[in-house]
Amino acid sequence: QVQLVESGGGSVQPGGSLRLSCAASGSIFRIDDMGWYRQAPGKERELVATITSGGSTNYADSVKGRFTISRDNAKNTVYLQMNSLKPEETAVYYCNAHILQSYIRSLDVWGQGTLVTVSS
Repeated sequence: QVQLVESGGGSVQPGGSLRLSCAASGSIFRIDDMGWYRQAPGKERELVATITSGGSTNYADSVKGRFTISRDNAKNTVYLQMNSLKPEETAVYYCNAHILQSYIRSLDVWGQGTLVTVSS
């Protein structure tokens, strides 16, 4: 069994910063892509950022220049540094990872989500 555990959510004022973490644990052979998604109230889940095992990154246009995704492969952990946060970015942020348990078995795993509230 594999699980992702997120941390670092909370409340922040507009213009503030937060850093999210997501650690994978369990039966893991290798982790390929990892990413962050978010879902605001009444809206569909959307991509925020992804990172490959080699460190290549991809960002939603709305967060480019303000958010930074990174990972520590030794710790099976992915991070999301969020700066200059806006009220409309209030959402539940979810971690996602494509995890190989062997050469022939892979899983697409989601975390439980962590709430980020941006409000004055």
